[in-house]
Amino acid sequence: MEGRNTGAGAPEAGVAGDLPASRVSFAPRPAATFSRQHDSAPDRGDAAHQPGKGKKRRKRRRGRKVFARDDHGLATVRADGEPASAAATAPVPAPAARREGAIHGSSRPTGRDLPVFAALDLGTNNCRLLVAIPQRHGQFRVIDAFSRIVRLGEGLSSSGSLSQQAMDRAVEALKVCADKLRNRSVRRARLIATEACRSASNGAEFLDRVEREAGLKLEIIDRQTEARLAVSGCGSLVERNTRGVVLFDIGGGSSEIALIDLTGHRSSRLANHIVSWTSLPVGVVSLAERFGGRTVTESVFRAMVDDVRVRLDDFKGRTKLDHLVARPGFHLLGTSGTVTTLAGVHLELERYDRRRVDGLWMDNDSVDRMIGKLLGWNFDQRVANPCIGADRADLVLAGCAILEAIRAVWPSERLRVADRGLREGILSELMAQEGVWQERWRGARP
Repeated sequence: MEGRNTGAGAPEAGVAGDLPASRVSFAPRPAATFSRQHDSAPDRGDAAHQPGKGKKRRKRRRGRKVFARDDHGLATVRADGEPASAAATAPVPAPAARREGAIHGSSRPTGRDLPVFAALDLGTNNCRLLVAIPQRHGQFRVIDAFSRIVRLGEGLSSSGSLSQQAMDRAVEALKVCADKLRNRSVRRARLIATEACRSASNGAEFLDRVEREAGLKLEIIDRQTEARLAVSGCGSLVERNTRGVVLFDIGGGSSEIALIDLTGHRSSRLANHIVSWTSLPVGVVSLAERFGGRTVTESVFRAMVDDVRVRLDDFKGRTKLDHLVARPGFHLLGTSGTVTTLAGVHLELERYDRRRVDGLWMDNDSVDRMIGKLLGWNFDQRVANPCIGADRADLVLAGCAILEAIRAVWPSERLRVADRGLREGILSELMAQEGVWQERWRGARP
């Protein structure tokens, strides 16, 4: 999943057969020092250990919903996932046991402490981590986060393998993630890798290196699992009166699309309503490398759109929502850096603000205007925009081309923007699997 530099397909309850059976483990690695000045989110839990006024401040914060950039603050997130197969993840080994694969330097939570869960997504473009605790039913609060653009898939479309520089960048980011996990008493975690590691000839070799140097064991998930996790992570953005949704996740190396029919009896698990899905082997990084991302003329942009459209025409299940498309109750739902960037430009934000972007509705005219605006900007102008920046300036128009192809196949008057995705889907499934929203966790200390 290709997303912002901020900060969920996988089967849900009863669909264990589609989930990989790899275990999640954290191996010790040599001690190293990493700067956290820009990578850490504040840990509000420290207030519990402060005397007097500090304790009162913590009590006043309790229950307050906070939405902020993943790498600068906390967030309360609605989670609609249901339990994943027990084979999909395993409890993080208890640090106190000091057994092989444990995170050393952590203590097991007390009986009144809320359990901590973690989700890591290593994609073609980004490395992202969320650490969260459950809140009231169906929600969780992010207590730590990390996101960094690593461009792991840089050059992959032409060489077929991950480059040394790209792997070095990813390993350094993963070391920061490992440090964060070691500082938490993580009850359960799922650490995934997507298209870059799936398709690279040296993907498995790279993950062996990650385990040796960062102490993290990642699992490569398949495309269906990725699509379903995206649905699980965005479920709360689908309103009760919705009849049909095309949910898409424009990634760095692939783009997942799920067709969701809600005309029948509605289950609490949105993924149960997927009637068709596909994963296109094209994303913003691979498309920009093939057509060029710095200088994009109208003709180049149209060529990118046509390339994606041909791939969509080969998707045999694309007509499963034809009875709902372009009618009341139908809309598109996009989770990716492309749609969040368009939303930020649309809102004319001086600095990207997740609180204003996540859940935003954009109509057709607004989307058309924003794509036209970006096409009219040169590379330097895109770099200068605070919602794009240097890291995304050469990728955003490739993402817009994929979006245009999707809009052509499934026309809709409205597009809803999601600044959430795989990690949120993972967390919701893990928490539901542990039963944390049931009676036994009520009254636990956050």
